[in-house]
Amino acid sequence: MIYFITGNKDKFKEVQSILENVEQFDIDLDEIQEIDAKEIIKSKLREALKHKQENFIVEDTSLYLDCLNGLPGPLIKWFLKTIGSKGLFEITKKLGNNIAQAKTIIGYADKNGKINFFEGILNGKIVSPIGENGFGWDNIFMPKIQEKTFAQMTTQEKNEISMRRNALNKLKEFLDK
Repeated sequence: MIYFITGNKDKFKEVQSILENVEQFDIDLDEIQEIDAKEIIKSKLREALKHKQENFIVEDTSLYLDCLNGLPGPLIKWFLKTIGSKGLFEITKKLGNNIAQAKTIIGYADKNGKINFFEGILNGKIVSPIGENGFGWDNIFMPKIQEKTFAQMTTQEKNEISMRRNALNKLKEFLDK
């Protein structure tokens, strides 16, 4: 059994569609503020192992803007809280560079505390907010391989190409060995 630490039911459904024997574990863990997403994940996994000795997964999905040398990265939550997705679009517009990268890193810790990381990356661009589906910055991120934002896609369309799907596929391959 693997416990996925999240309060987000949609993320859990996506994970459940790929991994067998996964359960949602909704627990509040402190999240350190760090530019390196792996350090954030490591910290959360170590804290989770203090609660019970099980196999855990934690994920971090970040948005990296070329025009800000990779910011906001794992600090995206705070950028969205202060300037919103429209503000992120305005920054890329003013700086003349809308190239972006969406990245999901999944950390897997076994009962003994050994941690492995699995990354999924999707290149794209930031566009003016459009679309109603999804959450966060879905309405401004347009994957390179698409002509619509995540927010314009159905959940199924998004899940087929998402960076989370890519990271989960790598984790599944690791677990199936």
